[in-house]
Amino acid sequence: MTSFDDSAHKIAEFLLQIKAIKLSPDNPFTWASGRKSPIYCDNRKTLSYPAIRTYIRQEYVNTINQSFGRPDIIAGVATGGIAKGALIAQEMGLPFVYIRSEAKKHGLTNMIEGVVEKGQSVIVVEDLISTGGSSLKAVDALKEAGCIVKGMVAIFTYGFDEATENFKKANILVKTLTDYNILIEEALKKDFITEKDVDSLKAWRKDPAKWGLLTKK
Repeated sequence: MTSFDDSAHKIAEFLLQIKAIKLSPDNPFTWASGRKSPIYCDNRKTLSYPAIRTYIRQEYVNTINQSFGRPDIIAGVATGGIAKGALIAQEMGLPFVYIRSEAKKHGLTNMIEGVVEKGQSVIVVEDLISTGGSSLKAVDALKEAGCIVKGMVAIFTYGFDEATENFKKANILVKTLTDYNILIEEALKKDFITEKDVDSLKAWRKDPAKWGLLTKK
């Protein structure tokens, strides 16, 4: 079995190769929130590459088994976690549900799509952890339905202090397959960035709002 360090570096390399993650500190991206960022992440692109998709699925499964043990249900968070969660559930032979970003405005007004029962244990699947807000909203929906949330898994995290605090307050253990520091190491090693970019990328992670103001032209 590969170690976390080996698999984390391999997944970071995959994400960079297929441009699921792009780094551009000199020409920052603008997020939907309006915030400037040197990184753009769309892990849904991994679904278009069968070999990469399969590798990531297996690392999700390994992480769940090693860190949490087998749950009763796999729950994907809309939208990025839905396909990933379904792949994991299929591999593990488990039921799957997904959690909407908000309750439906019609019909049964469900937030959880699928069948859950009170007392069932659940692993929540995300593709990306930012501040943790939408992820914890999904956790709350599951808890309200009487489920026991064992923890959460994701491909990648920016590693914001805000997210760490949010998950700590909610008492939710999160395991990711790779992370921001490893991504920067891999990007530098494979010449996606240069040495001069590293300080800027680290400064953004430490204080995104301040970094955005400093980079405004």
